[in-house]
Amino acid sequence: MQTGPTLTVRAVRTDDAPQICELLNTIDTIEIGAPETDLHTVEADLTHPEVELAHDSWLAFDEDRLVAYALVWSDSGGERVDMDHYVLPDHQAAGERLLDLAEERCRRIAGDQGATRAVVHLHLNRRPTIDTTLLRRRGWHTVRRYQVMLRDLTPHQEPLPEPPAGVTLRACTDEADRRRAHALVEETFAEHFDHQPRTYEQWLDDIDAARLDWSLVWIAAVEGTGDAAVLLSRNDRAGMGWVRNLGVLKAVRGRGLGGHLLRHAFGVYAALGRDRLGLGVDTLNESGALRLYEAHGMRLHYAVDTWEVTLPVTAAG
Repeated sequence: MQTGPTLTVRAVRTDDAPQICELLNTIDTIEIGAPETDLHTVEADLTHPEVELAHDSWLAFDEDRLVAYALVWSDSGGERVDMDHYVLPDHQAAGERLLDLAEERCRRIAGDQGATRAVVHLHLNRRPTIDTTLLRRRGWHTVRRYQVMLRDLTPHQEPLPEPPAGVTLRACTDEADRRRAHALVEETFAEHFDHQPRTYEQWLDDIDAARLDWSLVWIAAVEGTGDAAVLLSRNDRAGMGWVRNLGVLKAVRGRGLGGHLLRHAFGVYAALGRDRLGLGVDTLNESGALRLYEAHGMRLHYAVDTWEVTLPVTAAG
């Protein structure tokens, strides 16, 4: 598809992953000062079973240079649709062209899922490369803010904490524990903003389970209560270890389980030679997660806003 004198738009192919990763790292460097996107993360997005690249993805090239990328998907089965959108700051027209295409696809996805509207979410750095006046003109607005937090570690010198009385940890090294970890994630995140329920099989796809080191996923059990908390982390990012989920059952919050799991992760990742551990947190999380992380020495790395737009559906046909 030719859209201007030098601008070409086409669907993504799986072998585009390295070029997309380069674009995202260029944008990372502009927004946060350093590249932090790993190739395998891009590859996982492009090969997710709920994404049809021919319909759900777009690349914009200025001659041979990749200048914008967009991807849409839905895991809600209804009106909620998600979008990724990246554009170099000096190519806003290309970014808007991909927004046109992505929004139209979001309408179609929601309509095909039986919804009367598409409620689309897009996560962007607080100071993104896209011109946010363009988004606001199209009806987008911010609805949530997340913080990416970091804890600096001293490699090989962070002690493992003693567990609270009556608490034991175990790694998810067998199938039964992996299913239990999934159940705990679903229960502890059920009331979180924008959480979409996922089956065990869908969850495995979401977390790119084939690359996950399950010895770095821990369940905390409480005497007399049973399994009560879970921490899912991964060690396949170049820049840092990463905590994807930390959840504690509501009935046992306030007993130090979250803090213990976090300190355990600090010790394990330091023993692996890591010097940073990161995670993302909803600043309006009612469980007090942000306060927990700050109390354990985690600091703000950068902030991400969730942008939302509501679109009428496009009828099938």
